[in-house]
Amino acid sequence: MGSSGDQCWGVLTDVDRISGWISVVGDVREVEHLARYSAVLADRMGPFTLKADLDVLVTDLESPRSITIRADGEDRQVGSRITVDATLSIDPTGDGSVVNIRGDYEVTGRIATMGSSTIRQKATKLLEEFAEAARHDLG
Repeated sequence: MGSSGDQCWGVLTDVDRISGWISVVGDVREVEHLARYSAVLADRMGPFTLKADLDVLVTDLESPRSITIRADGEDRQVGSRITVDATLSIDPTGDGSVVNIRGDYEVTGRIATMGSSTIRQKATKLLEEFAEAARHDLG
């Protein structure tokens, strides 16, 4: 991406901005800046409507190079739990910076009975949505 490292860091740590990059995330609230947040994950998967309150913790921070988060949540009505571990890191290049996105997720409970391929397709779609919004905002 063509933005400088400082510009990328400013965007990637603007939680209100990046939460808008993922259509299934809403009601984001900062509890402690660059440390703890809350959010709601709401989505439809097959016959299920998932709505999970997420507790989001920053587990590693190397300002202004990388941030790692862990999001945990549960939808008691559907009986499913979701955990996401993700890292956004910025590597300088000759003409700007490259943003790297790494992550893992785990879904358990009734939603998981839909099968791993359905969940994997949904996760891939959300990652593509996030990456496209990042490309658009960061140039």
